[in-house]
Amino acid sequence: MSQSSPHQDPGKRVIPIQAVGAREEMVSLYQKGEKVYAREVKGWFTKWRWALVWLTQIVFYCTPWLVWNDRQAVLFDLTTRRFYMFNLVLYPQDFIYLTALLVISAYGLFLFTAVAGRLWCGYACPQSVYTEIFMWMERKIEGDRVRRMKLDKAPWSVDKAWRKTAKQLAWITFALWTGYTFVGYFTPIRVLAAEVVSLSMGPWEIFWVLFYGFATYGNAGYMREQVCKYMCPYARFQSAMFDRDTLIISYDTKRGEPRGSRKRGADAKALNQGDCVDCTLCVQVCPVGIDIRQGLQYECIGCAACIDVCDSVMDKVGSPRGLIRYATLNSMENGWGRKEMWARVTRPRVLIYSAILAAIVVAFLHSLYSRPPFRVDIVRDRGALARVVDEGFVENVYRVQIMNASESLQRYRVGVEQLSQSVVDGGQDLVLGPAEARWVPIAVRVSPDAAARMGSGAHGVTILVEQLRQGSEPQVDVREKTTFMVPR
Repeated sequence: MSQSSPHQDPGKRVIPIQAVGAREEMVSLYQKGEKVYAREVKGWFTKWRWALVWLTQIVFYCTPWLVWNDRQAVLFDLTTRRFYMFNLVLYPQDFIYLTALLVISAYGLFLFTAVAGRLWCGYACPQSVYTEIFMWMERKIEGDRVRRMKLDKAPWSVDKAWRKTAKQLAWITFALWTGYTFVGYFTPIRVLAAEVVSLSMGPWEIFWVLFYGFATYGNAGYMREQVCKYMCPYARFQSAMFDRDTLIISYDTKRGEPRGSRKRGADAKALNQGDCVDCTLCVQVCPVGIDIRQGLQYECIGCAACIDVCDSVMDKVGSPRGLIRYATLNSMENGWGRKEMWARVTRPRVLIYSAILAAIVVAFLHSLYSRPPFRVDIVRDRGALARVVDEGFVENVYRVQIMNASESLQRYRVGVEQLSQSVVDGGQDLVLGPAEARWVPIAVRVSPDAAARMGSGAHGVTILVEQLRQGSEPQVDVREKTTFMVPR
């Protein structure tokens, strides 16, 4: 027994406790992701995926070069604040149409997700499309999956150096061309081409070409599946739009398990095995590196590469296709056939989404094509809301902005409604060129007797802008409400 110190209570026994062999350990929660070497695959869904790649890229790269009415067909001219889309000329005041397009896109995404999961991600998303293009260039230069893995592990040599250099040059060239095309939607692309040749591009044009090109190069060349896993918000909330009748890429566990390798032509039932031969090709072709046999995971982008490769394996071993296929959870659990499964795809949720989407699209198109060929904005003169001029007339001054949304010369006239005995100075015989906008000052005067009858204060009036008829064109009027002030 140890002796007590002079300051300790002699009636208490103190037992010292000391940690034996204790050491500090650093535990890292970060795990470096392994590079995904996606294997090339051929099949029905791969053809569809490449068809969408060609379609989206033809539209993106060719549209700026189209000519419409002696101008670029699609041009978002931020300098003049004009947005040209074929026969449409839009102004910033038409921002509502962009909002409608976003709403249509959102409902379309909800509808497609409810029917067949992440169709957008697997077939048409820019990240998937450009990753597919960059992977194709990589395969053509460095070789197939096995060769790429060996090349990355091999020490530097002349062969490795030229292949890596050629790949980088191909990636950078394609990325810069993509950035150039993107800027061509905001600066006339033929003007931009002349600026590139003469080395006279503006600083903002240079910045956006390099920025968009770098984003394409980094996302499609290096980050690839990391964007889908960690940066894309759609992967996080997609589960809220799934249900048990959503078509998703599924592995038939009942049919495939227990998995195991076997020779070609061997009877799986005699070997007490499922149809899955555990070749892992479904993992090798996956662009995000997941194993679909472990069930649906949020990383799955629905590209169906695993379906194509699994079908090819089933053909080789003599088993029916569809071990991995598009199916619903209910159909997998209940053993439904194709007819019962597709019958559940057209469920009330899908029909409601479709009806809402159709209504929004119809309303959007009707509003777009029934809108007047010009727009009007009215701003009161804040310096003098109302004033008394010669002979006691009460005068209000306005600034009227007329925006010609057509691509032909138009004539306009400005008047006033709901204001008896009024006189309008300015705004007569206005001529605006194609897609021209102009601020027009007008002065509206009323006689002293009319002002006395109206009384002091603010009175509602309507500014009428008439587009004068030319030939067989219909008469078009635009009315904007404002106020007329009568001083005390």
